[in-house]
Amino acid sequence: MTYAPLILASASPRRLDLLNRIGIVPSYVLPSDIDETPRKGELPRHLALRLAQEKALAIPIESYPEHFVVAADSVVGVGRRILPKSENNSDEAYCLDLLSGRSHRVYTGMAVRSPRGDLVSRVAETRVTFKRLTAAEKAAYIASGEGIGKAGGYAIQGMAETFVTAINGSSFSCVVGLSLYDIRAMLAGVGFYNTAES
Repeated sequence: MTYAPLILASASPRRLDLLNRIGIVPSYVLPSDIDETPRKGELPRHLALRLAQEKALAIPIESYPEHFVVAADSVVGVGRRILPKSENNSDEAYCLDLLSGRSHRVYTGMAVRSPRGDLVSRVAETRVTFKRLTAAEKAAYIASGEGIGKAGGYAIQGMAETFVTAINGSSFSCVVGLSLYDIRAMLAGVGFYNTAES
């Protein structure tokens, strides 16, 4: 494990687990409190990137002068439409109705900030196709509560994986919440591993 000075600017336990999978244990987990409301006409890809950047910049670097910051946000889009992060059963029903029997895209924006203040960011994109869901399948999934708080109203790493007929693009981890290939490359690009190994 790499116990380097790194802050994960996210409350997501899934992102923490993904970092742990590549041997990184953040010194702090500090969720950024920003307004995640999409701007008028904003596309899903642009929203994911903007939110990741804003989350990274919201961490006061003067309070953590030796720390790197990792921030991310995932957005589910159907065409130009941005699906909400499900807050209740009505949101979930809305999302599942839209996703049933069609493909959608998951955009995970990622931003890495170095102790010097350098900010690098990118978006990973994965296309996910759902089977046509029956009314009973939708009702059972909503009743499970698994999709609450999730972008697009579902968690691919849980029961919803049984709905998926195809995944194309960046990676499975991108859909979970953090593209491991990209985040490792971004950290390497700002010198994180040199710091961690010194």
